[in-house]
Amino acid sequence: MQSNSKLAVPDREVSAQARMVAVVIPSYKVKRHILDVIERIGPEVSKIYVVDDKCPDQSGLFVQHKSKDPRVNVVFNEVNLGVGGAVMVGYRQALIDGVDIIVKIDGDGQMDPCLLLRFVKPIATGQADYTKGNRFYDLSRVLQMPKMRLFGNAALSFMTKLSTGYWNLFDPTNGYTAISARVAAHLPMDKISKRYFFETDILFRLNTLRAVVVDIPMHAHYADEESGLKISKILGDFLFKHLRNLFKRIFYNYFLRDMSIASFELVAGLLMISLGLAYGGYHWSISEAKATLTPTGTIMLATLPIIIGFQLLLAFLAFDIANVPRRPISTDLPDPLD
Repeated sequence: MQSNSKLAVPDREVSAQARMVAVVIPSYKVKRHILDVIERIGPEVSKIYVVDDKCPDQSGLFVQHKSKDPRVNVVFNEVNLGVGGAVMVGYRQALIDGVDIIVKIDGDGQMDPCLLLRFVKPIATGQADYTKGNRFYDLSRVLQMPKMRLFGNAALSFMTKLSTGYWNLFDPTNGYTAISARVAAHLPMDKISKRYFFETDILFRLNTLRAVVVDIPMHAHYADEESGLKISKILGDFLFKHLRNLFKRIFYNYFLRDMSIASFELVAGLLMISLGLAYGGYHWSISEAKATLTPTGTIMLATLPIIIGFQLLLAFLAFDIANVPRRPISTDLPDPLD
């Protein structure tokens, strides 16, 4: 293993705030690409954790035999945990080794390791707690993405914004990420989803910590890599988990930890809409049974609370969008080894 060398970043602002950086690479059926990914990781990285997630191709052993990089440490999972479970194994090992920033890169070659410093800089300079790639900033590049992948990412991105509260993110399902070790140490790793939902689940957990998340523009490369993510198979499961996290986030942020005018707007809005629908439905059923027209006054009494309720919900949504965390928490948290 390489000694705990510090991050040497060309930018003076970053080098003054140098940190020890580790890379976690979940390894499952990426044998064709993983060595190239490792070779392209620059000297600013101190440790590389390749997590063999019970890979049928034995990619972990392949890396051990073929890679000469002294920074590489291969970790073998006894059972397949899924990409999220593999990343959490890498996080834990990185925390044990005392790194400062942990970068997650896939082993399939879609993510350019040369961009790593862009992800590290906001964390090293105290501007963010977590960074994620954004593939959608350049429209000319977006049109090159596979159409099904583009549609799936757009749908999942909107659901992620709603359930996590990070409305400022344009590509929240992106897997190229970096995190402060101090923040990672406060994540409930045993509770984070172990399959493809884990990237979204981490954002939900980060929002409950009020961590700052920043987008990093990047390009993705799509070639002959094999994707295990099938939108048609995971859409229903993702929808259920997004709804679960949405209700949890609203309860944690607006009722358990804090109460504000937005809490009143949400409760009052839902109550007004419910009353309007119940009152209108009751009188509509009576009119239908008697084959008579519903009086205009009754219609107005049913419609008015529904309109007011929607206005209150829109006010709550505006508050929630503006309530994205903006003050990094990394400097306020204790060192994970203390």
